Amino acid sequence: MQRCLTLTVVRNSKLLLRNKVASFYRQRSAAMSGLLINQPKYAWLKELGLSEDNPGVYNGSWGGSGEVVTSYCPANNEPIARVTQATLAEYEETVQKTREAWKLWADIPAPKRGEIVRQIGDALRKKIKVLGSLVSLEMGKIYVEGVGEVQEYVDVCDYAVGLSRMIGGPMLPSERPGHALIEQWNPVGLVGIITAFNFPVAVYGWNNAIALTCGNVCLWKGAPTTPLTSVAVTKIVAEVLEQNNLPGAICSMTCGGADIGTAMAKDERVDLVSFTGSTHVGKMVAMMVQERFGRKLLELGGNNAIIVFEDADLSLVVPSAVFASVGTAGQRCTTTRRLMLHESVHDTVVERVTKAYKQVRIGDPWDPSTLYGPLHTKQAVEQYLAAVEQAKQQGGTVVCGGKVMDRPGNYVEPTIITGLAHDAPIVHTETFVPILYVLKFKTEEEAFAWNNEVQQGLSSSIFTKDMGRVFRWLGPKGSDCGIVNVNIPTSGAEIGGAFGGEKHTGGGRESGSDSWKQYMRRSTCTINYSKDLPLAQGIKFE
Repeated sequence: MQRCLTLTVVRNSKLLLRNKVASFYRQRSAAMSGLLINQPKYAWLKELGLSEDNPGVYNGSWGGSGEVVTSYCPANNEPIARVTQATLAEYEETVQKTREAWKLWADIPAPKRGEIVRQIGDALRKKIKVLGSLVSLEMGKIYVEGVGEVQEYVDVCDYAVGLSRMIGGPMLPSERPGHALIEQWNPVGLVGIITAFNFPVAVYGWNNAIALTCGNVCLWKGAPTTPLTSVAVTKIVAEVLEQNNLPGAICSMTCGGADIGTAMAKDERVDLVSFTGSTHVGKMVAMMVQERFGRKLLELGGNNAIIVFEDADLSLVVPSAVFASVGTAGQRCTTTRRLMLHESVHDTVVERVTKAYKQVRIGDPWDPSTLYGPLHTKQAVEQYLAAVEQAKQQGGTVVCGGKVMDRPGNYVEPTIITGLAHDAPIVHTETFVPILYVLKFKTEEEAFAWNNEVQQGLSSSIFTKDMGRVFRWLGPKGSDCGIVNVNIPTSGAEIGGAFGGEKHTGGGRESGSDSWKQYMRRSTCTINYSKDLPLAQGIKFE
């Protein structure tokens, strides 16, 4: 009897276990079938090497055993696929492998390094449409902007190839006979790159291409909400390194959250930390890096203004204001957030911009006809609603938009608010959403002062035909921003110039001009090729 009872219990236990296992796999199968990557419409994601579950660590080999995060599409809030983030132990292993890879990479001549960067650019060209589609799907920006962002990485690669044969310091005149005075530039070593959700490809590209050419290795932590883009880009770069028999750890990646970012900021083995994100987080990163006397490159917030004078060409003003305020649904660091209008043209411009706003085509970001997509997260929608309410409380009038749209996804109406004081608290707050505050001014001096009174100093632009005013704007008493434009929008910077801003924007510079110097260390070298030992400044020591 006891034996029969035992057998019955065992059979029931096995049956229960089988049912639990079957239930687990049914749930897993249901979860997988619910992922966009498994739908025929999104089969192109697999062209990027993506699957339902993706490793979020790369250091020459793929791995990841940390938290599993799901990436969601902002246009419908449906899950795309999953990524397993890095643990701190995997971060440690990756840093060690990356620093070891630097020993080989630093010995390769700069033009040879430039050739590898050229191949990375070509590999990106081949995947530009499918990678741009992923940016659109995961970040939420419209398709043409997604492709354009990948194009920026390609363009910076082209730029870096030429740079590989040009970087270096001058030979300076020495005051001592028989002596040579030169500047020697060497790579800093390991560059940690922390990027934001709004440009999940381009910002990494600006840093990566230039840093590699200068002889550095890179460790990338992308935004936690765009991990699939980080994985897809890293796969493209890793394939190029593999084809050239180079260590994959030259371009490492650790997906993760604040724990990984904090580890990078505090790690003395990370010779330069390039951080793109909010001023709030950037300040914390800066303090952690400074505590160890490390190097930092900060690209933070912007509260950018377009100033329209009475002589402006309004046929340029209206499309510029609309593009710069509505593009990427107001989620660019260079987005126009303040539109300052001379009192003589105020009403006309408001009327024309409002009319243009109402004609903006809103829809799925991957639809070629769409000009305006969703916000990136539900939290951004909440920030939008809070900002609109604060603006009303502070005396503003909503003349266009102001509401959440009744459709799937994180869609809000592009919004124009008039009647606020130039120094209203909400006007001085960078809210990363499509809200444009319209201000009325009387004089040039007043407009320039309003432009400069906010904490950030990224981008700015005036519209005028007065050449005297143009050069006053560019001069010491004009705009205090890192990007100072005339008759073009605040957004859409070219890669050939240095990109970055002043004050609470962080002071960093990326991409073109002499931004390469941020990724290198300078030594002043004096070489005595004579048989004498003269001292500087004519000092005698006998």
